[in-house]
Amino acid sequence: MNQKRAKHLKKITKILLIVCCIILLTGSEVSPVSAALNRPTEGSALTDGTGFSLDFNGESANLSGTLRILIILTIVSLAPSILIMFTSFTRIIIVLHFVRTALSTNSSPPNQVLVGLSLFLTLFIMSPTFTTIYTEAIQPFDAGEITQEEALDRGVAPLREFMYGQTQTKDLRLFMDIAKIETVETADDIPMTVLAPSFMLSELRTAFIIGFLVYIPFIIIDMVVASTLMSMGMMMLPPTTISMPFKILLFILVDGWNLVIGNLVKTFY
Repeated sequence: MNQKRAKHLKKITKILLIVCCIILLTGSEVSPVSAALNRPTEGSALTDGTGFSLDFNGESANLSGTLRILIILTIVSLAPSILIMFTSFTRIIIVLHFVRTALSTNSSPPNQVLVGLSLFLTLFIMSPTFTTIYTEAIQPFDAGEITQEEALDRGVAPLREFMYGQTQTKDLRLFMDIAKIETVETADDIPMTVLAPSFMLSELRTAFIIGFLVYIPFIIIDMVVASTLMSMGMMMLPPTTISMPFKILLFILVDGWNLVIGNLVKTFY
C-alpha cells in the first residue's frame, strides 16, 4: 500500500510540474510582431500581454500573472514552516497534547481535532498581525503604490514585532553569541536568522512550563488512586484504569477546556 501511495504521489508531482511548465511557457510567449510594434523608446517601459513591465528609469514594475503564481506556489509550499516558526501554533499544540496526556486519554481528542483547534486559535491570536500585514503591505503592493522590496519590509515588520514580544532575552543572547553579534542598537537590527530560532526556543520553554502546571493536579489524582489500590492489595489493577474517570470528572467540574484555552490565549497578550 505504501508503494502504491508513493507511485500515486509521484504521478501527481509529475502532473503538477507539467502544468507549471505549461503555464510558464504560455505565460511568457510574446508575439514578435507585437514586440516590434510596441518597441519602447528611451525612458519608457516595456510591457507585454501578460502584464509584466520593465522600467528603464528604475521605477517600480508590476509582476506578471505567471510570476505571481510562482510566488503563491512558493508561499504555499513554505506555509507549514511559516506556521510553525513564526506564529503561536507551536505553543498551543504542545499544551493541548500535554492536556490530553495528563488526562490519560491517548486518542481523545484525536489529532485532527487538536490540530484544527490549534489552527483556529492561531488565527484568532495572529489576526491583528495578519490584518496589519494585509493593510500595510499587501494592499499597497497590489495597488502598485510600493515596490516589492518595500512590501516585504512592511510585511515582515508586524511579524517581527509579535515574535520579539514573545521571545525571552536570554534566548536572543544565546543565538546572538552563536552568530557572534555583540550588540544591537534596536530590535530591528536583529536578523531574522537569529530571531526565528530564539522565538522557537522561547515558545518551547513556555509550552513545557504550562504543560507542567497542567500536569500537577492530575498527578495528585494518580498518586491518591495508586496509594488506595496498594492499601487494598489490588496491585494487579492498573491505577490509570481507575484514575482516568476521576481525572475526566475533575476536568469537567472545573471547566477545564475554558481554563486551559482561555489562559493559554492570554499568555500572548
